[in-house]
Amino acid sequence: MYEIVFGFSILLLGAMCGGSFALPSKFVSKEVPWENLWGPFFLFATLLLPVIAGPMLVPGLLAIYAKAGLMGLLLPFVFGLLWGFGSMTLGLSFAFIGLSLAYAINYGGQIIVGFTVPMLLHTPDKLTTPSGIMIAIGVVVCLMGVTVCGRAGMLKSRHEATLTGIAFVLAPKGMFRGLILALLSGALCACWAVGFSYSGTILAVTADAPHAIVDWRQSLPVTFLMLFGGFFSACSYCAMKLTRNKTWKRFYDIRVLFAVCIALVMAALHDAAVALFGLGAGKLGTLGVSVGYTVFMAFAIIVGNFNGFWTGEWKNAGKKAKTWIYIGIAILVVAVCLIGIGKGLDG
Repeated sequence: MYEIVFGFSILLLGAMCGGSFALPSKFVSKEVPWENLWGPFFLFATLLLPVIAGPMLVPGLLAIYAKAGLMGLLLPFVFGLLWGFGSMTLGLSFAFIGLSLAYAINYGGQIIVGFTVPMLLHTPDKLTTPSGIMIAIGVVVCLMGVTVCGRAGMLKSRHEATLTGIAFVLAPKGMFRGLILALLSGALCACWAVGFSYSGTILAVTADAPHAIVDWRQSLPVTFLMLFGGFFSACSYCAMKLTRNKTWKRFYDIRVLFAVCIALVMAALHDAAVALFGLGAGKLGTLGVSVGYTVFMAFAIIVGNFNGFWTGEWKNAGKKAKTWIYIGIAILVVAVCLIGIGKGLDG
């Protein structure tokens, strides 16, 4: 009983980190270019922190990679590369539509793609089982939730346009672009789940002698490899923006230096969410995959949206838009629960 309570506590803490990792960006000056904040964030989150934590948490990490071989590493790395593009587009969407709406759309996209694609690739026969049917229902409900949240965003844009006197035909352009970016980021971030579905070789090597790691750390070699893939895609894009916009020199600005410190905090929260999910799910035993994932995703959606409301993103959105976003969030949480039930039926 103690292990289960401890596991749920760790999952909730991890979800708080996952739903809050972008919150510190709210305290960065609007004069700081996007790439001067998110470039350091991706550098810290995908390279520096894993390089520091990897050898401490997984002894013989490089030996595991060497034994897994190129073919065992290739697909997780490639999907990590795609995940990096997803994280980058999520960062862009925050600038257009704010935390709450971006989190809702992104997590919805992750749920839809992250469950359907691995199942279609590896176990299409499960689609007709009670588990597969329940997961399919959850995915459809999730799609409804994403649509409702998108509607809320457009209503928010329309209402804010009436308050500022901007013609509505012009006002939603940034909102629409942000919604597309958030949905694209969700689909690309779901490549994390697809990459893990191809991690069998690495997991087997980690569990075999002489490493014999079979606790929550068993998945860390895959996590670090995929983060490394994300480093190449996300950091390359940021470096391109820094060069094209000639903003490398802005790192000498005191406000940008403060933003770099904020980026480190964001990266610590992001990577803590990944680690805490693995630890918490491991403590739940057979419940870890189904119930653990459900609790984590549902609470992360709630926390991400709470942070958006707390920072005033919906202050001038209007009653109708707020009602739609409340309904959209509730639908997404229900979808996560349905998927969790489906995963539980799979045993």
